[in-house]
Amino acid sequence: MTTRPVTSNSDGPLLEVRDLVKHFPVRGGVLNRVVGKVHAVNGVSLYVNHGETLGVVGESGCGKSTLGKVIIRLLEPTAGEVRFEGRVITGLSHAEMMAFRRKMQIIFQDPYSSLNPRMTVRALLREGVLFHDIVPRSEVNSYIESLIQTVGLRADAADKYPHEFSGGQRQRIGIARALSVKPHFIVADEPVSALDVSIQAQVLNLMMDLKERLGLTMLFISHDLKVIEHFCDRVLVMYLGHAVEKLSCDNLHAEAKHPYTKALLGANPIDDPDDRRPLTVLKGDVPSPFNPPSGCPFQTRCPLVMDRCRVEMPPLEDRGGGHRVACWAVEGEPSASS
Repeated sequence: MTTRPVTSNSDGPLLEVRDLVKHFPVRGGVLNRVVGKVHAVNGVSLYVNHGETLGVVGESGCGKSTLGKVIIRLLEPTAGEVRFEGRVITGLSHAEMMAFRRKMQIIFQDPYSSLNPRMTVRALLREGVLFHDIVPRSEVNSYIESLIQTVGLRADAADKYPHEFSGGQRQRIGIARALSVKPHFIVADEPVSALDVSIQAQVLNLMMDLKERLGLTMLFISHDLKVIEHFCDRVLVMYLGHAVEKLSCDNLHAEAKHPYTKALLGANPIDDPDDRRPLTVLKGDVPSPFNPPSGCPFQTRCPLVMDRCRVEMPPLEDRGGGHRVACWAVEGEPSASS
């Protein structure tokens, strides 16, 4: 299976996001009026270059999945701009977006609920292939069988139903569905978090192989920094809907500056059994996105909190070499990458 060459009408990044905001209204009372809003994504900006994988990491509820879905317009943004292949796609009508739907695909987190249980794998894949006219109609069946084999399944899997597969096999089908329309950009929304640990490495290795062979550009969402470090080129760390740090995945442990990023790294199990360093455990829970704290969103759990943190939101400042940090505690501290 081959992919179409990635083309762009711009010399810049394939994807560029500027000040993206997504708030969900909360209704209540007898008249079902809007009584508040959930601050899911708050002014996030990012870019993804051609052939690059940008990781997005953070605890559950920090807005990672919402960010991915807003970027590809599965959810409508409250504010901000998404530019894809040099064109602003926020605000485009349903008909205008159809030209971009094939180019932007998603691999969902849950392989059990993301596949229609009443359709065979062949029927699942055929829909998108025919709608977007990926190959001539006479070649659709052979194309689908080739695609299934590309993700590590036997060709006869095409005529089976989702319930006949294991979780890992279902996720491979989800990957095949995303690849079936030869996209330029894929959002992978925690693609291995619902799988057994023994299967996660197999699926990650498959995705790594496909990324290199097909030249894929990806936004890879995960709550596990070890997975991000292994799979991605750069990482965006999110907390309560905010981007708190952006940096390269090269030498991540030495470069990380934000106390939340350091806590995520410190919470990972240590590979060396002789290394007895204690794991980092953050105190408290993530505040409610319905009623976020003032100032820095991390100030209720931060071990370095100062009075300024409680009243003033720190900007995401450039620390050199593309490394950005939003934290008053590291203000003026030289970046190791500069």
